[in-house]
This record gives sequence, structure tokens and C-alpha cells, in this order.
Amino acid sequence: MKHPSLSLLVFLSLVVLVPQVIGTRFIVGGNMGWSSGVNYTNWTSGKHFYLGDWLFFVYDRNQMNVLEVNKTDYETCNSDHPLVNWTRGAGRDLIPLNVTKHYYIISGKGFCFGGMKLAINVHNLPPPPAALSEKSDSSRLYQRSNFLVMPIALAAGALWDSLLRVVW
Repeated sequence: MKHPSLSLLVFLSLVVLVPQVIGTRFIVGGNMGWSSGVNYTNWTSGKHFYLGDWLFFVYDRNQMNVLEVNKTDYETCNSDHPLVNWTRGAGRDLIPLNVTKHYYIISGKGFCFGGMKLAINVHNLPPPPAALSEKSDSSRLYQRSNFLVMPIALAAGALWDSLLRVVW
């Protein structure tokens, strides 16, 4: 490449300008895991599930499973025709929430009738918060630091370019 500093500059600009979005990993049932005796309606209360989040199921792999079903099968605890069998055999299974929809998850083998069923609605990420008011000192500091990010990235690229010219 003729100008390695240009590629470094582009890379630094992307790192600085592109926000990193990482989904939340929810351990279903908290410290009780995916087991009987947990009220999953209460567990979901107050939680918001967004596109890119994950459901992590921890359970006894010899007894239980993780099945995604339709709403009717969820309501009747019918595990005969799951949409997806998320059971992978280790008792540690992940469901990526990569579609905005209602997810209906049950455990077959009779455990659904004991309450092992989970219904959630996955939403798109909310919009970023509105800009802070310019009246507070903290907002001015934020705006100044945000304003300096690009010049610092450009200065780092120029420094890298000058170092390469000295070495080469």
C-alpha cells in the first residue's frame, strides 16, 4: 500500500465514529436458571428485550429442554411441533434475539405444565438519548471532549505517518 497512514487514519476514524453496540445476555431465571419452581412471568417483569440481546438457559440437560413454539402451543404446553429446538445437549444454551417478534419458549417432557415457559417480546433498540442541555457544565464538557475526538484521531494518524517516514 502506498500510504499506510491513510489506512490507519481511516481505521482510527471508524473506531472513533462508529458506536459499538453489544446486546445484553440474560440468564433466564437468574440464579435459579431454567428450572421448575420459577415464575418466569415475574422474572421478565421490568426487563426490556431488544434486538441483539441473548437468552442464556442453564438447566439439567438430562431432564429438560428449550423449545421455541407458537403462541397456541405455548398456552397449551404442546411440545410436539416446536418451531426451533434450541437444546444443544450441554444444558447451557443460547437463543439470539435477532428478530423483533414475540418469542414463546417452553420446556417439554411435562415441565411446561409446572411453569417452565417463557414469553417475551423483542423490540428494536430505542433511539439514543436527546442531546444534553447546554446550560449544565457537564454537557459543555461532554461537547468539548466529543469535539476533540476527531482532531486527536487525525493527529495520531499524522504522528504515525511521520514515524513511518523516519523509519522507511
